[in-house]
Amino acid sequence: MLATDRFFDPDPAQKAAALELYALVHDLPIVSPHGHVDPSLFSNPERRFDGPVELLIQPDHYVLRMLYSQGIPYEVLLSKEEDPRHIWQLFAQNFYLFRGTPSGVWLTHELEAVFGVTEKLNADSAARIYDQIQAALLTPEYSPRNVFKKLNIEVLATTDSATDPLLQHQAMRASGWDGKIIPTFRPDSVINLAVPGWKENIAALSEVSGIEVSDFKSFVRALEQRRAFFMSLGATASDFGPYQPTTEWLSDQAAEAVFQRALKGQPTEEDTARFLAHMLCEMARMSVEDGMLMQIHPAVYRNYNPDVYTKFGADKGFDIPVATEYTRNLHPLLERFGNHPNFRLLLFTLDESTYARELAPLAGAYPSVKLGPPWWFNDSLNGMRRFFDQVMETAGIYNTAGFNDDTRAFLSIPARHDVWRRASANWLAGMLVRGMIDREEAESMVVDLAVGLAKKAYRL
Repeated sequence: MLATDRFFDPDPAQKAAALELYALVHDLPIVSPHGHVDPSLFSNPERRFDGPVELLIQPDHYVLRMLYSQGIPYEVLLSKEEDPRHIWQLFAQNFYLFRGTPSGVWLTHELEAVFGVTEKLNADSAARIYDQIQAALLTPEYSPRNVFKKLNIEVLATTDSATDPLLQHQAMRASGWDGKIIPTFRPDSVINLAVPGWKENIAALSEVSGIEVSDFKSFVRALEQRRAFFMSLGATASDFGPYQPTTEWLSDQAAEAVFQRALKGQPTEEDTARFLAHMLCEMARMSVEDGMLMQIHPAVYRNYNPDVYTKFGADKGFDIPVATEYTRNLHPLLERFGNHPNFRLLLFTLDESTYARELAPLAGAYPSVKLGPPWWFNDSLNGMRRFFDQVMETAGIYNTAGFNDDTRAFLSIPARHDVWRRASANWLAGMLVRGMIDREEAESMVVDLAVGLAKKAYRL
């Protein structure tokens, strides 16, 4: 059973205050403004989840990477031919690996809160729990759309390629369903010249935009057209995942020359780096004009294990954090737009050493800059504590964007938001009992951290 006072400080006064603050936000609807849940789950009202393995194990790269780190091969975990019950049994007998980890917290919360599973998952209980989940998934109550309502999600944003025609989003709207799921504009596959199949992606951009992309100017027009289309389906944000947040303005002539070399399959490494840096500036310019929030998720060495990437593709647990730098890298962009009233930039990091040194001072000064929550490897109780300790005293909570779960694992969304709400309540309770804030301030702040800041940052 989940402890009602989990994650709260053992000091009696702080725990009591944290419980009272948490009670104010426990039942608030979930605002999930950035994530990677597959929109096809919701486009067809008749759609059902395939089963416990496809729902809880295979989409979750945190689960996969832990099992793989212990020598359990992806050939088994991701197999379409393997009996799902065998994969589940293997998962259950190794569930102890997740003790004390965020994944263990999330999975336990999912099993109990969503499916009513209260016994521990292990080799002995595996078959019973599998049957309990499978039986639930066969009922109308557990269709993806009904679970969306059951989880109390007010809005969910997906992340979609610039070349995506957004047919799933269109189908949701055409069906008349009242669940709010919106796209997010992610153009990495066309602005990063090093992406495999870049020329094919440019051809897809031409087709989906209706603009023949033959030079840099037509490329920019096609991207502007796609942004407008995304916004027509509710998008409020764009998203970028550069290796480093480097920005640079190229001249029109230089940008055109690089683009033409890329079309001929002849870009240099320098071309790739400078073109992406320039395109981040171009995307900032577009954000000023159309009002989209600009999110940057840097500091990731993606698909680090070439063997796993070649066999199983991206997003299988081998995106590894790297050190990064923001102050100098972002200066060309912020010099142009940092003070512009229409520009909004949301920064994330996996390099916690930048919290107090760079990110909090930047967000605490520029009106355009906000900080995203602890992300990926920092998305944990301890990661959240470090974020509060290192960021808030310089930037304050109102220069942050609250919380987003950034997950592919649909059912983990409430669990992740619950950890954030508990961590927020506990942090505020600590300041309350120390006399740094009063009760009224703490109650207002806990609601803002739960939903208010995200709604404001993403204009939801």
